[in-house]
Amino acid sequence: MKKRYITGYSGLRALAVIGVILYHLDPNHFGGGYLGVPIFLVLTGYLVTDQIMAARRRFGFFDVRAFYQRRFKRLYPPLIAMLWLTSAYIILFQRNLLNKLYQIVLTNLLGVYNWWQIFNGQSYFERFANNESPFIHLWTMSIDWQFYLLWPIIMAVLVKLFKKKRNIFWALVALSLISAVEMAILFKPGQDTSRIYYGTDTRFYSLGLGAALALLWPFEELDNRFTQSDARILNWTGLAAFLGMMALLFTPLMDAQTAFPYYGGMFLFSLLVTILAAVVAAPVGIWNQFLTNPVFDWLGSRSYEIYLYQFPVMIFFESRVSDLADHVAWYRVLELALILLISEISYRLIEKPRFELVEVINSLKQLFRRPRYLSRSWLKTAAFFLIFLIGTCGIAVSPLAKADNKDSALIKTINNNSKEQTEMNKRALESIKQSAKSSAKSKSSSSSKAKKAAASSSKAKPKQKVSVKKVNQEFEKYGISQAQLQAAQKLQVTAIGDSVMASSSDLLHKLMPNSIVDAAVSRQGDVGVSLINSYLQKGQLQENVLIGLGTNGPITDSDMQQILDLVGPHRQIYWINVVVPTRPWQNQVNQQLASVAKKHKNFHVIDWYGYAHSNSSWFYDDKTHPNNVGQMYYSSYVVKEMLSKGE
Repeated sequence: MKKRYITGYSGLRALAVIGVILYHLDPNHFGGGYLGVPIFLVLTGYLVTDQIMAARRRFGFFDVRAFYQRRFKRLYPPLIAMLWLTSAYIILFQRNLLNKLYQIVLTNLLGVYNWWQIFNGQSYFERFANNESPFIHLWTMSIDWQFYLLWPIIMAVLVKLFKKKRNIFWALVALSLISAVEMAILFKPGQDTSRIYYGTDTRFYSLGLGAALALLWPFEELDNRFTQSDARILNWTGLAAFLGMMALLFTPLMDAQTAFPYYGGMFLFSLLVTILAAVVAAPVGIWNQFLTNPVFDWLGSRSYEIYLYQFPVMIFFESRVSDLADHVAWYRVLELALILLISEISYRLIEKPRFELVEVINSLKQLFRRPRYLSRSWLKTAAFFLIFLIGTCGIAVSPLAKADNKDSALIKTINNNSKEQTEMNKRALESIKQSAKSSAKSKSSSSSKAKKAAASSSKAKPKQKVSVKKVNQEFEKYGISQAQLQAAQKLQVTAIGDSVMASSSDLLHKLMPNSIVDAAVSRQGDVGVSLINSYLQKGQLQENVLIGLGTNGPITDSDMQQILDLVGPHRQIYWINVVVPTRPWQNQVNQQLASVAKKHKNFHVIDWYGYAHSNSSWFYDDKTHPNNVGQMYYSSYVVKEMLSKGE
């Protein structure tokens, strides 16, 4: 039974690893990047609670001290190794990440990193410039540590209060539902989801469902419990749960920046994982056999290391790559290979030996004695000590490190622009209203020729005559003429964009004072649909619609079609294509936009990629966001293209 227990657990853990692999192969078409988390949490809740209840059945008590020791020996050494190895890499090769490194390491060691992320505004989804942390995924480890620490005590209280197993089961179900409801209540559309995404309380439902399963489905009592007829039922149940999980993994509904995951989507996924876990735990049926094969057993046994090293490898690897978008398949395969290789080395050198403290001390003593020959053991200890020393230096100097000035400049620009957007848009709306009133008066009193001229004043078309008074002359050296600058003053535009547009929204407002610019960090295509619909309902969707989305992932065909339908054939759509060479979707997005432009006469692509991608001096180090010079080129080029394509 022990072997079945271990292999069954490894098989389930392998599902989470497969989710991680799917994420690295295509992070924007699969939910594996974050839906692997409920799998780990459900299994943690199930197995820990099963251990507690099994011990109480056999001995009448649960040895909490021994439990803590086992958890510490199993999880801490690989975690410490990853933290120090990553810190060593940072101090040697990527010092822009030194800022707050000591806080990150300390809060991970104390098991409160998820709350540190919440209070420090470190969003899981706001990844831009060099602001990407190789530690951002470790929040789940902190939730695990908090669960390990408190759960034996909580279970002791529940057993004392409710006594009967059935009552404890329903208490756990109730606590899980409360957690899911809390997540739904705290979710606010359009606001940062970090509090509910990282929160132990709002994530408890996955742990709670696994714990409830342990009451209903105790592992050691499953042998000789099922008939052949039960096996068929379990097979079909497992298939239904698995297909449900896959459907959620692949559906755009589970985009973690939309409402559905927080309004029950992740709870539903956790419930399906719980059902599949029950099926796999049973000693009959094809699912137990399928998920306990040698490949899944290997993946499952290394799942902890794969989890630990996925983000460090991804962040460091992609920071060294300049043209990922041109070689997506090769880079993704290489990235996965590096993760698996480092995970295997860590498993063999760190986790599998299960070092005792005495052994570590003795190895260090041997290190500082003159060796008769360079043995493998001595070299391994020397390598460990060197990495630990370099990593410690990085952690020690991190309090003196300041946030990267370039990143700070971008973040500051976006934040300042965000604060000014509301007031600028308010002024633009007032100007548009006044223009509409003037146009109405002009139509009632002027000739047919004047009427025609007034009706076309809002189109993206430069005037034949320009005002004597020059405007925005500082932009002329960035490729836009004074005639175009004059014409831009009368353009009426509704602009929707992500962080690239947000970094230049003040300049777009300056060039086009009659524009509504709504740009923010980390936006995807589905957000564009809801925003355009909102402006349409309020009567604020202008004749010219400027869109700057695609930096954070490809636009689904469904979202694209909804945007086209909402804007309609009588408005002009100007879509800025993307420069994001370190992400695999750059070419996909740009090709998609070019294809749509061929089918719709009112759809125009502003080729920012063709204009700017070879001018590296225009961008921050992330090769995507324009710097202060690039922002001038960006805004000037966008406006100039709107005017020329609107003729």
